[in-house]
Amino acid sequence: MTDWTKKAEALNRLIRPLTFPIAVKLVKSVDEFPEKTRRPSTDMGFKTNVCVGMTMARKYGWTVGMTADDNACLIAAYTFGWSEPESETRKALADFMIVMKYSANENAAKTTMEAVDQVKLSKGKYAGVVFSPLERTRIDPDLVMIFCNPAQLMRLVHGATQETGVIVQSVFSGRGGTCTEGVLQTFKTREPKVVLPGNGDRVWAMVQDEEMAFTIPANWLDPVIRGLEATHQTGIRYPIPVDVRHEPTFPGQLKDAASRAAT
Repeated sequence: MTDWTKKAEALNRLIRPLTFPIAVKLVKSVDEFPEKTRRPSTDMGFKTNVCVGMTMARKYGWTVGMTADDNACLIAAYTFGWSEPESETRKALADFMIVMKYSANENAAKTTMEAVDQVKLSKGKYAGVVFSPLERTRIDPDLVMIFCNPAQLMRLVHGATQETGVIVQSVFSGRGGTCTEGVLQTFKTREPKVVLPGNGDRVWAMVQDEEMAFTIPANWLDPVIRGLEATHQTGIRYPIPVDVRHEPTFPGQLKDAASRAAT
């Protein structure tokens, strides 16, 4: 297995995320879940959302596996190819978009669902997904997800573009953020993506107001780290080195008092 620990150490040194970068792998059978994988339905006694599985991995350091039996989210059920029957789930999601005013009318909902269909997995192709903290991962990941603030995200984009100059292109809807526009978009395009966590991420998975995410295909991780290292060496780094090497400017009263004190 690749030494993912060293890669995690590099990310932690160069980016300093508040939570574990997480390894993500889609599996075709639950037999591929590694030993000591925790499942919400069997190990915790409840179903939950895919984004909550990510939170358990990045905040607790657990390896978490999820299938249709563990999942409570209708959006993830549809996009991960777990819903039954799929046509009814798709219609229910379109209706949900209208009821919640995400879509102004049926045409808007139809357009929304067409975009979702571009990144969804084929029905039944993958039985589950595993999340594991990268620095002690139990899986060889398909991709790595890092939750970060905007400044850290900027640095990750620097890393991803440093060797090729090719810009990072992403899509944002504010819905199905980390599960669909994060994991599945990156898995299908094999490209790094900026991820805007959705409302569900924030309500149930406790993603904070200032948090965004970045997803990196596993085979992109080394170039991203090399790009981070190269720019770090020139002083482009995190925490951002602000310019404080100059005399401060004070309001008039303080300036006059400071001048009198100096004399």
